[in-house]
Amino acid sequence: MDWCHYRFRTVWRLTAPPDAVYAVLERAEEYPLWWPQVREVVPHGERTGTARFRSLLPYDLHVTAEARRRDPAAGVLEITLGGDLEGWARWTLTALPGGTATRALYEQEVDVRNPLMRALAVPGRPLFRANHALMMRGGRRGLAAHLRRPAPPV
Repeated sequence: MDWCHYRFRTVWRLTAPPDAVYAVLERAEEYPLWWPQVREVVPHGERTGTARFRSLLPYDLHVTAEARRRDPAAGVLEITLGGDLEGWARWTLTALPGGTATRALYEQEVDVRNPLMRALAVPGRPLFRANHALMMRGGRRGLAAHLRRPAPPV
């Protein structure tokens, strides 16, 4: 077993149609507005950027991201990751019956490159997985609240 390799799969049910959810998720630079654990996102062009994450554990993760797939018709957003985490992450959005709610599937497969996390790979693994789960819970809550806000006047 590679203690520095992680696969995550999280499903969120959101009470908004897929196109509304996609519109929010494709604007990564705005994640810090609604996702508390996403501390900073800095775009570097239309397809790349850097991000800083911090959940419960007292360390920041810094990643670079590059858009690999943006497909609004299929409801797919996928990026490649480098830096403290190397691999990929993908959102896949599908309409639930009636079309007014969305199933948002988040998948991520990464190798940890952060030196501290690598040094603590074996004893820290349960904590790192719990930390990720808390981050995802915060993201679901933040996105659900963000989607409930009325749209700004045009």
